[in-house]
Amino acid sequence: MTIRTIEENFDSEVLNKVATHPLQSWEWGEARQKMGIEILRLGEFNGDQSIAVFTITFHKIPHTPFTIGYLPRSVLPSKEMLEKIFIEGKKRRAIFVKMEPNIKKNSKFEIRNSKLLNSPHPLFTDWTQVVDLTKSEEELLAVMKSKTRYNIKVAQKHNVTVREMTNDEGFEIFANLYFKTTARQKYHGHNKVYHKTVFDSLKDGISHILIAQLEVNGKIIPLSAFELFIFNDVAYYPYGGSSIEYRNVMAPNLLMWQSMLLAKSLGCRAFDMWGSLPPDYAETNLKDSDWAGFTRFKEGFGGEFVEFVGSYDLVINPVFYPIYNIAYRIRKRLI
Repeated sequence: MTIRTIEENFDSEVLNKVATHPLQSWEWGEARQKMGIEILRLGEFNGDQSIAVFTITFHKIPHTPFTIGYLPRSVLPSKEMLEKIFIEGKKRRAIFVKMEPNIKKNSKFEIRNSKLLNSPHPLFTDWTQVVDLTKSEEELLAVMKSKTRYNIKVAQKHNVTVREMTNDEGFEIFANLYFKTTARQKYHGHNKVYHKTVFDSLKDGISHILIAQLEVNGKIIPLSAFELFIFNDVAYYPYGGSSIEYRNVMAPNLLMWQSMLLAKSLGCRAFDMWGSLPPDYAETNLKDSDWAGFTRFKEGFGGEFVEFVGSYDLVINPVFYPIYNIAYRIRKRLI
């Protein structure tokens, strides 16, 4: 096995075939570059055959000469790859490189590297929910919560319709509903420029926008919108928004169901809800957290709770690493 830097003239389709997640796709790297963020693509090769890819972004810390690296949802780096990432991070004055592997947690997993520490500030949740799309439509409906099935029928009864609008018009509808939702829920997400850059970079195959709408007095009213990512036979639900108008017609429930059916029609074997509280959230102090409502909504669709191995920091600058963590905690309290 050899490790090489993947240059801009590399075949993007070859990279995407071995990438394990849309955040490791060629298109995602292009989107981050358009935002002015440095990316580094590294690959493990067996001869000329690519067997693993690692797309790392390096983010400047304002008013300092330092950066932070981020490696989301890759396979687990080998010892040799960790050493390469350490060297490349040091060149870029990274304090650490955060790694959140796309690996399910099991009893055999362990970290054996003194520089790789459990991250005190994860970006991804440790849990998600995954629906098995290899089941028939009847089987998918059968494993849903009865309330979710009922809400889908309510939306259908009120003649809510769902259409795919993966174009600029659809993006504007999605963005409007998404940012109204984040404002309502006091969620600090990315801005519209970020989302438009992501959409423009991924819309030719990965990104799909679906809109649930209702006709009222001859006027079409968008009620809910999702942006889905479809990549290597898995669908993901990273972003969604809804209106407070006509909430009684349960548009988001029908929209999620139709999203699953679209993914199934495109050959996807699984539908990843992107993030979730753990399965026992309702019996813990998490039942009142901001994520409880999202988790409950997703749980209604009968997916399996899946736990990942978690978030790790490859510490490159051990002097500034604890200082950064203190500053991060202070900043989070002030937001």
